[in-house]
Amino acid sequence: MCGIVGYLGKNRAEEIILNGLKKLEYRGYDSWGYLIYDGKNLFLEKKVGKISGVKEKDLKGFVGIGHTRWATHGGVTENNAHPHFDCQKKIFVVHNGIIENHEILKNLLIKEGHKFNSETDTEVVAHLIEKFLKEGEDFELAILKTVNIIRGSFALVIFNLDKPKKLTAIRFASPLVLGKNKEEIIVASDPLPIKLITNEFIPLGDGEIAFIEENKFSIKDFKNNKIEAKVQKIDWETEEIEIGNFPDFMLKEIYESPKAVRNTLRGRIIFEKGEIKLGGLELIEDQLKRIKKVILTACGTAYYASLVGKLYLEEFTDLEVDSEIASELRYRNYKFNDETLLVAVSQSGETADTLETVKVAKEKGALTLGIINVPGSTIARTVSAVIYTYAGPERAVASTKAYFSQIVSLLLLSLFLGLRRNLTHQKAKEILKEIILIPEKMEKILALEEGINKLALQIKDSNSMLYLGRKFSYPVALEGTLKMKEIAYIHAEAYQGGEMKHGPLALVEKNFPVVFITPKDSIYQKSLSNIEEIKARGGRVILVTDNEETKIENNNIFVPKTKEELTPLLTTLPLHLLAYHTAKILGRNIDRPRNLAKSVTVE
Repeated sequence: MCGIVGYLGKNRAEEIILNGLKKLEYRGYDSWGYLIYDGKNLFLEKKVGKISGVKEKDLKGFVGIGHTRWATHGGVTENNAHPHFDCQKKIFVVHNGIIENHEILKNLLIKEGHKFNSETDTEVVAHLIEKFLKEGEDFELAILKTVNIIRGSFALVIFNLDKPKKLTAIRFASPLVLGKNKEEIIVASDPLPIKLITNEFIPLGDGEIAFIEENKFSIKDFKNNKIEAKVQKIDWETEEIEIGNFPDFMLKEIYESPKAVRNTLRGRIIFEKGEIKLGGLELIEDQLKRIKKVILTACGTAYYASLVGKLYLEEFTDLEVDSEIASELRYRNYKFNDETLLVAVSQSGETADTLETVKVAKEKGALTLGIINVPGSTIARTVSAVIYTYAGPERAVASTKAYFSQIVSLLLLSLFLGLRRNLTHQKAKEILKEIILIPEKMEKILALEEGINKLALQIKDSNSMLYLGRKFSYPVALEGTLKMKEIAYIHAEAYQGGEMKHGPLALVEKNFPVVFITPKDSIYQKSLSNIEEIKARGGRVILVTDNEETKIENNNIFVPKTKEELTPLLTTLPLHLLAYHTAKILGRNIDRPRNLAKSVTVE
């Protein structure tokens, strides 16, 4: 969940490192640090706070490493910021992940006379390398010995002052990618900084080390065997990662949601035949025929998208379906077998709990499928097949446009599987006819932003809220509460509307805000009764609906009509805007909310 950049080339390392770290700040932003070496002088700076406004010092060095931190071991202090170093200040390390056995190693090193400067787990890496060098090993062997001792998840970039024209990049269960042009090599936590020098990247696999020097590199595994590099293309444009005229990346990405849906649909619908084309499934189509059960697994917003996907699979297939939070499923004795399809949903493709669940399912013989936004990510390379969402890069910590692309991908998967079982092409055509209209309808909702801002003014002083929805609207309620908690820091809970009378109704008092997601669907009349229960207790209802006959004073958000199954794609969008404007009014840091980071690569 930290951001790493390393650079070796002919241009100023400082410019590349700082620009790269600013692009990665969504991964961690409580402190930062970087090192630059110019052949004579070594510059090291570490600070608490955000790197966003930091200005260059015009350093001339050609090599450097940098880091933005999301604190795990040790408080937010300059000493705990990266890079970390050994006793002699020759070995410098930046790290993403957790060294699980660091306490044992640290105690052993202290007994041998090593002195530590921080509370972090990372620092043991620098001291271990120093230890093996003192014992007479060459640098590469010292690296190999170190990685075979440490346990946990780690992405490491290492600079050795005695070998200043080299960098070492190491990856185990935490992402790291390389980029290279004719004169430069860059290494980073994800492809965003790679775009600074090239449109291609090389993802390091688990248990791989890249030894980098003067515009060339070799990749080896932890047993010193050579590995062939696999080059992948970056398929998004530079402007997609720039903020443009928007005040925040989150608002920009909310406005990009219709485009994200179009990109997910592009080339995947054969409307005349009522068919779905998912190239990622062609290699496993025979295996899919024997599937009897589907397990959807994810975390956070992706999990709420998977709850919508569960309803799709139940609606369009005859399969048994479960949706499970990955951080819990990975520790359960779940009965995976070769008739089970595990669908892992992740924006980054690096979510640690989701990745570990995939590994467990594979070990037990399950077929695995990823619904992923980032090509070349770890989950994408671990699963049997991938459906890429093509939402484009997300810079805000709170996910928005990727959620919609995940729902659309799950819909396409459900139709694909249903058409090979009991779903008629005519029924599929009815859904496809509507889904292609969804982006235009989403754009109409974005035009409601001013009115949603006025609703945000009503709830800005609330300490707590409820979001209610039923059937397809319940996952929408969950997603709405998450956004309100994430970026506005207002406590919010989601309930199925029918459950209110079984306990939560006790919370409702005069002017208590309750957001009710109530499209005119198959249980619309039941939802109206639930609204009356809230009104009778004096609660302030904010209504999201597609039926203009249903009105709650002036607290209405009217969305366009669509088929019941597709309503989450329209009713969620105003909830993203409501959370955004509430947070904006309250002066929150919207793109980088407190205590959070985007790509959760640790447990």
